Amino acid sequence: MPAITDASGTYTYAQLLDDVASFRGVLCQNGIQAGMNVGIYGANSYQLIKAFLAITSYGCTAAILPMQLDDKTVFGCTMKFRLSALVYHDMLEEKVAFAKNTNKALCCINWNETAAPAPASDTVEGSSPCVIMFTGGTTGKSKGALLSHRAMMQGTINGCYGFEDPFYQRYMLALPLSHIFGLVRNMLTPLHTGSHTFICKSPKDLFSDIPAFKPTFLVLVPALAELALTLSKKFNRNMLGESMRYIVCGAAPVAPYLISEYANLGIDLVPGYGLTESANLVSGNPENRAKPDSVGIPYPHQEFKIVDGELWLKGANMMEGYVGDEEENAAAYEDGWFKTGDLVRLDEEGFLYIVGRCKDIIILSNGENVSPAEVESYFNALPTVQDSQVFEDVLENGTHILALEVVPRATELAKLGVTDIAGYLTEQLKAVNATLPAHMKVSRFTIRETDFERTPSMKIVRYKKCQ
Repeated sequence: MPAITDASGTYTYAQLLDDVASFRGVLCQNGIQAGMNVGIYGANSYQLIKAFLAITSYGCTAAILPMQLDDKTVFGCTMKFRLSALVYHDMLEEKVAFAKNTNKALCCINWNETAAPAPASDTVEGSSPCVIMFTGGTTGKSKGALLSHRAMMQGTINGCYGFEDPFYQRYMLALPLSHIFGLVRNMLTPLHTGSHTFICKSPKDLFSDIPAFKPTFLVLVPALAELALTLSKKFNRNMLGESMRYIVCGAAPVAPYLISEYANLGIDLVPGYGLTESANLVSGNPENRAKPDSVGIPYPHQEFKIVDGELWLKGANMMEGYVGDEEENAAAYEDGWFKTGDLVRLDEEGFLYIVGRCKDIIILSNGENVSPAEVESYFNALPTVQDSQVFEDVLENGTHILALEVVPRATELAKLGVTDIAGYLTEQLKAVNATLPAHMKVSRFTIRETDFERTPSMKIVRYKKCQ
């Protein structure tokens, strides 16, 4: 049964088990012992998946380093996360050289090495550490969230909920495995369900690979879902293929427009909500068409409560804490509850809605608190708006105002025959603005010609707050 396909070929589940055992042998012959922390540095590939499964089943903790890190940051990670070894692709030799030469205790291992098989550790328990994942969101310093085997298993199982038949599907992997959404929902859940995953070289290859592989499932961030929809309209055909059944969409707010437009293509786009600290998924929306602006119902095996509008969590899926960041840990927890930093509301049927981030709150001169994400949601409901960002700006006279920048949805505007995009869209924005409470009203509108700056996980990078 095929498990993984990448540029090097197709690998069955039996071959994956053998290769994982062989790489445990590589760890053993390099003197790596259970309990050590081992980094992985390289692009999405069968080799990365093999290395991850070998490291974690050997009783070590894997730390997946994002590809965009420079050589000094790679070195910094080896020190901060106390890595005993770094497994990497030989094409990254130059980026690894500084860490190798500076951290003499670091064992560097090419992930193409082979050795006689070694058995899985018999000491790994649910509470044993499994992986260190980068997190930091769109602002703030990066941190390493330590997740146990129990948390990762719960996150993997959560990915199965809400679908009639999650087993033996065909997945495309376009998200980075250094991101929790890619690792758990786009790699571990497919493996857990006996599914076949095709690894794209990069997101831009997604559409050229689809006709050959004929996937049934995609895991996407909204920006990629938007791109796929735009191309489908431009070329007047479903660019995701006739076999596509589901798109699991998250890591950023999902516009209700996407849900309805994909429904017209016969594809169920399912929004959800998760965090790196919760091994990805916290909730999923089985009523996506009836409640398109909700992130769904919280999954089992976790507790939640809402304190002053903020979501707090406990449960089997939650992290052990941030590695080497006692100050961050002290700020993140209260009485054993993890404070997500997300502002939410719950409707009468138990569906969850995200209304913003605590750290993004803008405090106006009159003392009113404004959530940019909540204000943006009203403008994003327009079919002609692809993305937006609300922020605080300062006029020349020192007056603080709310400003809005918008990325137009070109396909909708073209369908309407609009030639003066800025003028037409500004009038639409003003009409929405007129319906908002006084403290949410925007004073200045800007129509962008380019997309916003984005993080590697495709979240919009928020502008820095006014001081």
